[in-house]
Amino acid sequence: MKIFVTGGTGFVGTTLAGELTEKGHKVTLLTRSIKKDATLPEGASFLQGDPREKGAWQKQVPLHEVIINLAGASIFTRWTKETKKLIRESRVLTTQNLVESLAASERKTALFLSTSAVGYYGFRGDEALDEESPPGKDFLASICQEWEAEALGAQDLGLRVVICRFGIVMGRKGGALGQLLPLFQKGLGSPLGHGSQWISWIHEQDLVRIYGFVLDRKDISGPLNCTAPHPVRNKEMTKFLGQVLHRPTFLPPVPGFVLKLKMGEFATTLLNGQKVIPKRLLDMGFEFTSPDLSGALKDLLSGARQP
Repeated sequence: MKIFVTGGTGFVGTTLAGELTEKGHKVTLLTRSIKKDATLPEGASFLQGDPREKGAWQKQVPLHEVIINLAGASIFTRWTKETKKLIRESRVLTTQNLVESLAASERKTALFLSTSAVGYYGFRGDEALDEESPPGKDFLASICQEWEAEALGAQDLGLRVVICRFGIVMGRKGGALGQLLPLFQKGLGSPLGHGSQWISWIHEQDLVRIYGFVLDRKDISGPLNCTAPHPVRNKEMTKFLGQVLHRPTFLPPVPGFVLKLKMGEFATTLLNGQKVIPKRLLDMGFEFTSPDLSGALKDLLSGARQP
């Protein structure tokens, strides 16, 4: 199949593009700038364009059978007025422009796979959340609702739309582990705040396999919680990371007020969390290769251990 990907040069997109081309798909990666030293897997190509802005790139979108929308600025930063605007526009405007490009063409793409996040549910303590749970009311929850609403507009064009609500993606070349490893390798790892907040996570390979599952199953549409079936508390994740890396984690927890002083409003996402369950995937028979965080970390970090 011909597959169009926004955000394909990022952490998740790079891994996904490699897996898709390995299976014989032709992949077009939309990027704001093409680096001279950039390498691509065989079967992939770059298309230059900013997905937040209308442009010539939009004419290429309907020429593909599948659209995968991964674009979105990182939320892992201090939230200023400017960064909040970027977080929103990189998601909402990109999705608007993709749907607009499909509406303007007589040729209709078959499948639109758009990203969202477990932040959709807001902060709900120990409540187990599945795809039927209502949305939250905080900043990230409101962004996710707006983001998803734009993607679902493609249903009016006759497309099958799947919304992938990501948990924290655990991978070898970036994401949450990329930020945590330097601290833990120095023996500075510790829980955040009270440490009892839930972390809904997923191994990068299981995430990629979910995309393949959706491509193969024509009966899947609507939201999917892309998280492992066993979320963990922050203090459990801290313990598992220390064990895998053979580093101590006996330092006292980082106080919540310190995080808030350093990270501002973003600290609330670190100090709270969601206990998200991938109910629909489990009901449809999807089998996770890394359902437990301890095993996932052993797989991902075997080369990063300290003696």
